[in-house]
Amino acid sequence: MSTPAATLSAPAGNLSRRRLIDGLVSRAINLAALVSISLIILIFAFVGKEALPIFTNAEVHKEVTVGRMVLPQNYGTAETPLPYVWQPVGEVPKYSLLPLFLGTLKVTIAAMLFATPLAILAALYTTEFAPRWLREIVKPVIELLAGIPSVVLGFFALMVLASSLQDAFGFDFRLNAVNAGIALGFTVLPVVYTVSEDALAAVPKAYRNASLALGATRWQTAWKIVLPAALPGVFAACVLGFGRAMGETMIVLMASGNAAITSWSFSESVRTLSASIAAELGEVVQGSAHWHVLFFLGALLFVFTFVLNWLGTQMVGRLRRRLTGA
Repeated sequence: MSTPAATLSAPAGNLSRRRLIDGLVSRAINLAALVSISLIILIFAFVGKEALPIFTNAEVHKEVTVGRMVLPQNYGTAETPLPYVWQPVGEVPKYSLLPLFLGTLKVTIAAMLFATPLAILAALYTTEFAPRWLREIVKPVIELLAGIPSVVLGFFALMVLASSLQDAFGFDFRLNAVNAGIALGFTVLPVVYTVSEDALAAVPKAYRNASLALGATRWQTAWKIVLPAALPGVFAACVLGFGRAMGETMIVLMASGNAAITSWSFSESVRTLSASIAAELGEVVQGSAHWHVLFFLGALLFVFTFVLNWLGTQMVGRLRRRLTGA
């Protein structure tokens, strides 16, 4: 027969064990977060260190020209300004970043114009109109796109999509910003859809019931009540999709044509920041001006992503406060 002292000591021992386990789990989570943050900081520090000579090393700085390239007097012609060109291999290297910026922007805009309306409307349909059995099919199928390797989508765009778009629209260039943007949209679509669907599903059911009770149709309720209420989450989804599109490499490397052309035409071939790094870093001479410029491109992508996420967070906070009346 157990004594009262033994009965009291058993729960106390279990409580001590739980506290010990909780403490170990908490320390493990904190350690994992610290390691993750440290790795990000170290990666950014390494990339920044390799990009810094563009500004601090006189020899590298003299060779790198990020604007309009001017030929020297002893090159055989007078000082003739050339257009903005990315041509790092040659007797006179040209490192203008404007064609890469334009290429990245055009491909990203094309991807967002293709993916964002489809993703938001699909999320609105599955949340508000689709029967439960259809929702259980549509949602996993769309989210399955995120698991398709980007090289497979790039190969599809290179071999199938490019020819179809050229036949349909008569493009002069088979590989162009539209082709790469549509292929890139397939990777952006599941990101925007998943976050938007979660935001729409989180809208309280009382909003829908109140709208329907006032005589609004289901479509009016979804478009004028549910979607505005979920707007902060939908906007966050678009920001995440934009950042995903900017950093994609394999699709634009295979389907964009890789021509650094300074033009706003979406029917011409383009070259992006990430594709330039992937295509050239493996063969560049370590420590050369070209080497440092490629790391500078990587640092720019880091900065763009950070600023974009920060602005998205600020905008989401403002929208949420405005919608809640705070």
